[in-house]
Amino acid sequence: MIGHSVRVNRGAVLLVGGILLIAIIYLFTNDNEAHQLYGNLRNGRQINLRKLLIGSIKAAKAGGIEVVTVSRNVEQLNQRSKGKTKEGVDDPLTDADSKSHCIMKSGLRRLFPKVEIISEEDKIHGGCQDTSAYFDLDPTVIHENAVIPDEMYNIEDITVWIDPLDATKEYTEKLYEYVTTMVCVAVNGVPVIGVIHSPFSGKTTWAWVNRAMSEDLLLVKKEENVTNNPTITVSRSHSGDVKEKASKAFGSDSNILIAAGSGYKVLQVVSKNATIYLHTTRIKKWDVCAGNAILSALGGRMSTLENDSIDYSSDLSPVNDKGILATLSHHDYYFNKYTA
Repeated sequence: MIGHSVRVNRGAVLLVGGILLIAIIYLFTNDNEAHQLYGNLRNGRQINLRKLLIGSIKAAKAGGIEVVTVSRNVEQLNQRSKGKTKEGVDDPLTDADSKSHCIMKSGLRRLFPKVEIISEEDKIHGGCQDTSAYFDLDPTVIHENAVIPDEMYNIEDITVWIDPLDATKEYTEKLYEYVTTMVCVAVNGVPVIGVIHSPFSGKTTWAWVNRAMSEDLLLVKKEENVTNNPTITVSRSHSGDVKEKASKAFGSDSNILIAAGSGYKVLQVVSKNATIYLHTTRIKKWDVCAGNAILSALGGRMSTLENDSIDYSSDLSPVNDKGILATLSHHDYYFNKYTA
């Protein structure tokens, strides 16, 4: 009728316009990649890695809160054993492991329901209780100087690895400096995002390879020259014969730094308190994936003792039984000395 206005639903118009635009691109382009992109978006098979980075940082911090909370009451630890390691060392489990696992995996699952997520504690008995204490995507976890792009990847190419409490044995002994919570994102088996959070200091170190990194990593500079008396950090719980092998390979003048937690030992290499992180026995991939990504972002390298890169694809074994050699600089030089 004349004199009456017609109300237009702006949201509906934008939605229809967007669908038409995608359809036009799909119908009239001969670019196979455009067709694939449309198909993936239509089927919900794409994931934004910027958002997954933010979610990973939030997950590591949320897990850290659980770890610290449980530590305040020894009776809450509920310490038990998952069995013995190959070296005969007790492999403990506490309520801190379980609660950190539940909040980290449940939170990431809520935000990214179709992504493959593997956690160290996936086999904990009883599963996770439903909780409302989830975390949301908070971009403020990224420092303001970081310019991070929105990049879309196929979900089937992504594997997220979670270590809800690294160095549990030391945690039960109140050696809290070794304790970390970690998240790693691998694309086609290659670690590209790593987050290592130290809950008792509150420090979070993260990196997205070739994209961005936490402010502490921006200050890291690689060593220009090799050192004749390197410091080798080794595990206090799983050292095996690593100390003897390190002295034989790098000389009696080399220093041995005994520490716990794979995340902690990688941070020692990054901070140059150690030259080499050496591990000669089997190790789980959730222990080393985040550190692997961070070293890669800095131009360093983590390899097996056969000098192979580690594949973090979800369809492979979660165990790396070929050892670890990780360096910030001159990896080939130190690897050749070790294998000489």
